[in-house]
Amino acid sequence: MSELLGLLAEGMQLASDLGYRVREEPLGDMPGGGCVVAGQRQILLNLEQGPAERLEHLLDALAADPHVGNEPKSRALATRLQERSSSNGPGS
Repeated sequence: MSELLGLLAEGMQLASDLGYRVREEPLGDMPGGGCVVAGQRQILLNLEQGPAERLEHLLDALAADPHVGNEPKSRALATRLQERSSSNGPGS
């Protein structure tokens, strides 16, 4: 669980470094994800979901960013992002 929470925290910092505002809010049945509000790129994470689900939505949003590869990150986070990019890339 601590590794999961560490990845979530690192992912949120990476998102911030890339210019996203990360918001953790209760969203009801909405899963969350990336969006733009008043010109500001944001990632919404549903506090009603567990850390694993929030991490998955965060990774989905980050993997779609073309600049994510240019930022420093742990090997564990890089691997998770690469898995996301591969499964969502061309031919998937």
